[in-house]
Amino acid sequence: MAELATTARPYARAAFANAGAASQLVDWGAFLGRVAAVVQDPQVVPLIGNPRVPVAELVDFLLQLATTGKPDVERATQQRNFLQLLADNRRLKLLPEIAAQFEVLRAEAERIADVEVVSAQALTAEQSKKLQAVLERRLGLAVRLHPKVDTSLIGGAIVRYGDFVVDGSLRGRIERLGAAMLVA
Repeated sequence: MAELATTARPYARAAFANAGAASQLVDWGAFLGRVAAVVQDPQVVPLIGNPRVPVAELVDFLLQLATTGKPDVERATQQRNFLQLLADNRRLKLLPEIAAQFEVLRAEAERIADVEVVSAQALTAEQSKKLQAVLERRLGLAVRLHPKVDTSLIGGAIVRYGDFVVDGSLRGRIERLGAAMLVA
């Protein structure tokens, strides 16, 4: 996984720099998300890297599937060139990781924190709103919550944003108590 992320990083940064220079972060993010989904489709996977599929045709096919509406000519050309570069370097399979890294760069540029909240029960709208407000004050960023439910937590929640982790789950408290008892 780390090798995949390392290999994808320069491509994500290049796409981000290009999109940022043209003030098209939203459009490029959407495009990368769509093309990443396309290359993961079980019907498309066998085409990638297949020597019988001409690279130019594969790139055009991916571009056609990932493009919605009629984009401006310059952006379409840039996106085609990006896909061609990935295809020439046999990196099309990296598109999901490239798209993910692009979104991280975009969130940083827009000063948005994507925070994962794993709770024992689904959060209510009021709980989500309160947690979001607390996190925005603590992080100094706008916060987008990504809630998940894990009933094995018994109660409470675990909040993750990058290296920032708060384990307020009942399971975590029990584990810490057990570890403290072993030391004592």
